[in-house]
Amino acid sequence: QVQLVESGGGSVQAGGSLRLSCTASEYTYSNYCMGWFREVPGKEREGVAAIRRGGGGIYYSDSVKGRFTISQDNAKNTVYLQMNSLKPEDTAMYYCAADGAYDYKNDVCRVRITDFSYWGQGTQVTISS
Repeated sequence: QVQLVESGGGSVQAGGSLRLSCTASEYTYSNYCMGWFREVPGKEREGVAAIRRGGGGIYYSDSVKGRFTISQDNAKNTVYLQMNSLKPEDTAMYYCAADGAYDYKNDVCRVRITDFSYWGQGTQVTISS
């Protein structure tokens, strides 16, 4: 099955930037979505951003809109999450996921956990005050 590997996490001060990468081991269908989620102890995994593999379908959570940008390089089977103006509340383990559902009527990816078939191992992001 598809394997996903994240990288790019680290520790930065508030206001700084990081770029996360997620590379898939094999092709995933163009009508499905790639997504980024984050998780902290005691809370449910939260959808952050998503993009349709074939283009479009972009979704951002309200908490990151205007600060984070999702993009992809299909030639490399890689999806990116550029994170700017980072805040301490962005501290979390970040996971990428593959084969999420695409809402073609509204041109947006769904970010329900149950809609994604494959998950990476996670990369830690820590933002200091």
